[in-house]
Amino acid sequence: MQFPFRLPAERSFDAVGFGVNAVDHLVVVPEYPRFDTKTRLLNHVQSPGGQNASAMVALQRLGIRTAYAGRFGSDAEGRLGLASLVDEGVDVEYAEVIDGARTQIAFIIIDARTGERTVIWDRDERTAYTAQDAPAHFGTLGRVLHLDAHDPRACVGVAEAARAAGTIVSSDIDNIYEGLHELLPLIDVLITSKEFPHRLTGIEDEHQALLETKARYGCSVVGVTRGVNGAILYCDGVFLESPALPVPGGCRDTTGAGDAFHAGFLYGLLRGEQIQTSLQLGCAVAALKCRALGARQALPTETELNEFLSENIHRSFHISNV
Repeated sequence: MQFPFRLPAERSFDAVGFGVNAVDHLVVVPEYPRFDTKTRLLNHVQSPGGQNASAMVALQRLGIRTAYAGRFGSDAEGRLGLASLVDEGVDVEYAEVIDGARTQIAFIIIDARTGERTVIWDRDERTAYTAQDAPAHFGTLGRVLHLDAHDPRACVGVAEAARAAGTIVSSDIDNIYEGLHELLPLIDVLITSKEFPHRLTGIEDEHQALLETKARYGCSVVGVTRGVNGAILYCDGVFLESPALPVPGGCRDTTGAGDAFHAGFLYGLLRGEQIQTSLQLGCAVAALKCRALGARQALPTETELNEFLSENIHRSFHISNV
């Protein structure tokens, strides 16, 4: 099944990302602690993360030319986060350091039995964008613009300019933010966390919630990532479902798995693959990411991804019409 749109011709970058970055403090415990107890941790790692920044790193490792626009604080975490993108080869010309601001942080508790995580986070509002100070031109530099929608009104300006230039707009959204309804009609590929369609539409049934999302906002592709249950997409009257792929050596940490999925999916789109293949690529990159702690440590190279896919080529898809 082909994508129902055409990517623009050559641009300065293949994919550009506008959104949040963060520094994560990952704490591994034997099991998630009960209230009013003390638990000795098994491991602790500080690692750069953030939805959009991590997706750009994932794409860069796969050989995709990327650029990132977002704001860092002037603290040690900000220096770590910005340096991590430079080290990976992501273009950061449009990134900013806000003097006196703190970089977004997250404390992430990981259950060693399953690798599932609980995130506790905070963001300094001085790193947020308004509609007036967003880098509107940035979205025109890539064949694909990827957003996380934490500053919806700023994202609107960037997405409008991108769409006017023929750029395909993708978004990863996990919550309802003020101004979001203005942004959603500008998104071509809307793949969200599993809870989001229900939050958006009030419809509990997953398939019906995706149909309603498509009807309301007209996104070409809508879908959800479902953790251990894989992912499901809806496009042109057809539902496509893929199982999750096995994590080599077992799942150590699911932090950033959704970011990795988006990178794998966009990698397929940019390579000219069909939707089914792009869906499998998303699940594969997500599985490989879960091999190690943190959102980025185990993100695969293109060679690693191809080897993993060759070992799991038997994994099947489910396709159904509405």
